[in-house]
Amino acid sequence: MTITITTQEKLKALYILSWIIFVGVCIEAGGIITNAFFTLLLNPVGARHFWQEVDLTSLYKYDPRYFFVETLLMSIVAVMRVAIFYQIVKTLHDKKLNLSQPFNRAIERCIFKIAYMSLLIGLFSWYGVKYAVWFVKQGVQMPDVQTLRLGGADVWLFMGVILYIVAQIFKRGIEIQTENELTV
Repeated sequence: MTITITTQEKLKALYILSWIIFVGVCIEAGGIITNAFFTLLLNPVGARHFWQEVDLTSLYKYDPRYFFVETLLMSIVAVMRVAIFYQIVKTLHDKKLNLSQPFNRAIERCIFKIAYMSLLIGLFSWYGVKYAVWFVKQGVQMPDVQTLRLGGADVWLFMGVILYIVAQIFKRGIEIQTENELTV
């Protein structure tokens, strides 16, 4: 006896998983932003126990402006990850994925948006890593880039390029689908 899982059931499971990830990345982005403001405006000791116990005390003591820039880069990356999952959840929630006609403008726009956001995450992550490496060269003790949530810039860039190619394929699929509808 084989159990077959339909595409609709898979999409429902992916919708639930996307919501879980969306909530997680929202919490992470909110934590990074809140801790940055708390540290900069209220209590510099907050740099010692930044989000997820990351210790940025050395960076804050070196220069609070550099601390601001590094946490800004971390925040931008985190918020863009939120935006990607928001786009996925919104697309699945609005049921814009029509399996009888998968090539539609809504899906094309969704893929293009995610591709662009992935490219931007890759660029901001890359810059954040370069910035952190520069601090280390200046003698500032910095956590590793994975702990800063800035690692994987190359993966984000690669994913952005792949998604851009997929979006172009979808665009061409829409053109062919439209031509076929006009022919009939």
